[in-house]
This record gives sequence, structure tokens and C-alpha cells, in this order.
Amino acid sequence: MRGTWFRWILAASLSGGVCGVGAETGARPPARQAPAMGTPELLSLGEAKRLALERNWDLLAAKSDVDIAMAQKIMAREFPNPTFSWTTSKVPVNGQPASTSYGNSIWDRSYDTVSSVNQLLEIGGKRRSRQQSADHGFAASKARMENARRLLDLGVTQAYIAVVQAELTVQTLRNSAAALRREADIASIRFQAGDISTADKSQIEILAMRFEVDARAAEASALQQRLGLENLIGSSQPTGAWKATDNLESLLGEPPARNEQNPIPRRSDLVAAEALRKKAEADLRLQKALRIPDPTVLMMYEHNPPDANHTIGLGLSFPLPLWNHNRGAIKAAEAARDQAAVQEDKVRAQIAADIATARSAYQDAAARYDHYQREIKARSASILEAISFAYQKGGASVLDLLSAQRNDNEVRLAAVQSAAAAAAALAALQAAQSEAGGLENKMDPR
Repeated sequence: MRGTWFRWILAASLSGGVCGVGAETGARPPARQAPAMGTPELLSLGEAKRLALERNWDLLAAKSDVDIAMAQKIMAREFPNPTFSWTTSKVPVNGQPASTSYGNSIWDRSYDTVSSVNQLLEIGGKRRSRQQSADHGFAASKARMENARRLLDLGVTQAYIAVVQAELTVQTLRNSAAALRREADIASIRFQAGDISTADKSQIEILAMRFEVDARAAEASALQQRLGLENLIGSSQPTGAWKATDNLESLLGEPPARNEQNPIPRRSDLVAAEALRKKAEADLRLQKALRIPDPTVLMMYEHNPPDANHTIGLGLSFPLPLWNHNRGAIKAAEAARDQAAVQEDKVRAQIAADIATARSAYQDAAARYDHYQREIKARSASILEAISFAYQKGGASVLDLLSAQRNDNEVRLAAVQSAAAAAAALAALQAAQSEAGGLENKMDPR
């Protein structure tokens, strides 16, 4: 039977050794790499927001604050651990025997062995105040996280609008260049017929080339805008090769209505400021409670044969608040509470200013956009069409045609800019008036 057990143990040891050698000398599996996070070829604003909430680098790093606050909540609910001690004394070192009538074993000798357990007890509401402070700190961290998502949502929206504006600018310049190229073809026919001079023909061609150069510069700007948005949505391989599927008209909507009953919404940054003020109040209560000394209960067992073979004892200890009354910490906590209250009032005022500024900017941008769409664009296109027709029939000069083409190009570019400004101002107004929890209802990346 012993031989069988020995063979089993030996076989297990050899197999473990072989496996260990193979694990050390064999080829290690390749390290697992994170999947590449690219950008879809066609990207809508909603998809861009979703990707940003999931992959934005700064937002992912900010999640650690919430994790730290959660750890603080766990720590605040933990009880202090008891302390165990063991001492053995009265051990003779001069050669005298330590044996007793019980015998000469270690436990029967006349050694004095004392073991004790100490337990600290928190009184005066310290534990409750500490837990309340941790709870409010966790609420503040969550609110700051949501506020970061609110600002990220606004940043992605405005970056997407900038991309759409850049693409429309490229299209507008290309259309202007193509229109002048058609006029240049007509000018070549009139030049061959002797109706216009070489200078007139060259001016049209030069303006067409200028529009083409501006279009190429606008393409480079559009590429930079697309790369910037890819950085916001956390793309690890930005290329700028995607296309926006939403247009400026679809990004324009109705502004949020004013809430006359509650003009200052309970925004996430306000929720964070309120939580920090409550946390500071809980910290102040904790510092005041620390003036009350916490007792430590002692339970002791003593073994000292032959006189005190088995004895127990109870004890109580606590610090005497003679010199230190925790005044400095209380003063600091009071200052922190007052500072948090001032910060809360500042956030309320900032929210009111943000809403007023954003609403004024939106009203101005929306009025300009409506003016361009209703009157200026149509009138500019009509004038350009009339002058172009007159030029083809010889009733208008080259200067008239070039001036009309420049004006129409500027009007169409200004119309695109006004639409983008109105869409961006609307996004800023919606972000300024957003209530806490609004983004979490859409999507929680955690």
C-alpha cells in the first residue's frame, strides 16, 4: 500500500515538473491586444454621441473618481478591527527551575502568560457622520461624472456641426468654381467671335481657379474637423475618411421652452455642488464629534501557575481630552463648509448666466439663419442668374458677372455659417438647460 502511494506521489511530482518546464521553456501565447476602435464610414450625430460615451479617453479616466468614492463608502461602513496581544513573562534566566506542582511542561511552568483582545468603540455619532460624508462624496462624484458627459455631449454635437459646415463650404466653393468654368467656356466662344478681350476671358478663368484653390483649402479644413471629432469619440485609428449623414437642417429644431416656475434647472454641476456642501456639513459634524473620546474595551486572560492558574480580567481605556479639543480641525471644517456653500451659490449664478447667454446667442443666430434662408439667398441667386443671362447675350460686362459671382458665393457661404451657428447655439442652449439624469436616461456607459 505504501508503495502504491509512493508511486502516485512520484508520478504527480514528475508530471508537475514536466508541465512547469514546458510552461517555462515553451512558446508563450501572444499577449491579447485591445481591438482597434475605428470610425464607421457613415456617421450620424446620434452614433457619434454613443461612441463618445463609450470610448472617450477623458470620460473613461474620469470613471476612476466614482470608483474611488465607492471605495470610500465601503471603508466608511467597516468596523475597526480588534487588536489581539500575547505576552509571556516571569521566565527565569538564572537556571532556577520553573516547574510547579502541576508539572514541568511549558503550560505547567510558572510563566506568567497574558492574552488580551482590545476593541475600539466609536461613540458620539462619528460613524454616522463618516458614512454620511462618504455617501455625499459618492453622490458628488456621480454628478461630476454626469456633468462631464453633458459637456462631452455638447462638444461632440458642436464638433459634428463644424464637420457638416466644413463639408458644405467645400461643396459651395466647388459649385462656384464649376459655374465659373461654364462661364469661362462661354467666354471662350465669345472671345473667338471677337466679342470680348483676352483680359475679360482671363479674369473669369482666374476667379474660377481661385474658387478651386479655396475649395482644396476647405477640404483640408474639413479633414481636420473630422479628425478632431474622431479624437472626441475615442477612435484609436483616426483617418478622417468618414462622411456625416446628418445635414444642418435636421440638426435645427425647436429650442427648449423656458421654465418660469424653476428658471434654474437642477443641472448635474449643481447637484455636485449641493452634494459637496452636504459632505462638508457631515465632515464638520464628524470633527465636532471627535471631541468625545472613544473608549477601548479590553478582555484579558491570564495563566500563571500555580497561584493564578486561570484568571480573566476586563478593562476600559480612553484618551483624556485635556490639551487637545480638536479646535483646529473644527475651524478647518467650518471654512470648508462655508466655501462649499459659496461654490454652490456660484454654480447657481453660472447656470443662470449660461442659460441667458445661450438663449440670446440662439435667438440672434436663428434670426440670421431665417433672414438668409427667406430673403438673401434667393435674391442673390436671382441676381446672379439675371446677370449671367445678360452676359451671355452681351448685355452685361465681365466685371458685372464677376462681382455677382463673388457676392453670391459669399452669400451662400454666409448662409451655411448662419445655419451652423444656429445649430451650435441650439445645442449650447439645450446643454445649459439640461436636468440632472438626462444623459443617464439616454445611455449609461458604465
